[in-house]
Amino acid sequence: MIAPRILIDTCVLYPTVMREVVLGAAKAGLFEPMWSERILEEWARAAIKLGAEGEAQARAEIALLRAAWPAAEKKPAPGVAARLWLPDEDDIHVLAVAVDASADMLMTLNAKDFPRGTLVDEGIVRVDPDGYLMQLWAENPAKIEAVAQDVLKTARDLSGKGWDISGLLKKARLPRLAKAITRRS
Repeated sequence: MIAPRILIDTCVLYPTVMREVVLGAAKAGLFEPMWSERILEEWARAAIKLGAEGEAQARAEIALLRAAWPAAEKKPAPGVAARLWLPDEDDIHVLAVAVDASADMLMTLNAKDFPRGTLVDEGIVRVDPDGYLMQLWAENPAKIEAVAQDVLKTARDLSGKGWDISGLLKKARLPRLAKAITRRS
C-alpha cells in the first residue's frame, strides 16, 4: 500500500506534542508529510508570541524538520493560487501547495477555512489530526501507541512532570486518540 501524501498546515505543526505525534506516525511510514516554506515561516512567526526564545526554538525545530524530511518542503507552481478560492484568502497558499504537490490530504484544525467541497474539487481530503490519528490507530494500534509512548517519555523528560498518556494527548487536542489508547491499556 502506498502511503498517502499529506500537506500539514501550520496549526498542526506549531503545537509541540501534536506535531510530535503526527510526525511520529510519518516516521513510522504511515504517511508522507509535506509542507511549504511559508507554512514553516508561519510557525516561526506564531512562536514569537512566546518571546524571542520561542521563535529561536521554533526555528531550531524547523531546521531539524527540514533535515529529517528534506523532500517534504514543496513550492506551489506559479498560477495555481490565482485560480483557487477559500473563505480566508490567506490560506490559499496552503491549498495551492497541496494541489501542486499532488497531496491526497490536507491536515488542519481549521475546518471552516478549508471547505470539504472546495478541497474535493481539487482531489484533496481534509483531515483533522485527532481523527486521522484515530484512523491510523485503528489500522496500526501498535505503531501509534509506540509513537504516543515515545512522545510521552520525551514530554516527561523535558518537563520534569509526571504526565500520563491521557492527560498529555488531551492537552494536545487529541482527545479521541487519548481515549482509545487509554481504553486499550
